Amino acid sequence: MQPHVRMYATATCPYCIRAEQLLQHKGVSGLEKIRVDLEPARREEMMKASGRRTVPQIFIGDYHVGGCDDLYALERAGKLDPLLHGEPA
Repeated sequence: MQPHVRMYATATCPYCIRAEQLLQHKGVSGLEKIRVDLEPARREEMMKASGRRTVPQIFIGDYHVGGCDDLYALERAGKLDPLLHGEPA
């Protein structure tokens, strides 16, 4: 079973778009995309959960991936697929 994937994002952020494209390419279905530009209160939630202020902030299950560069680094290291299949980071 695929873990829940949540991404805090804004509509015009190119890094958010790239991260979402990679997740879709990896077969992630049901991505929970939280638009902090539409729901400013959710930015506070994101900052508490991640310790960061920038978008995107990506969570796979309970694991905080980080931003777009972090997501692509996991992919290059061969660690993204196992994480998306529920294996520990």
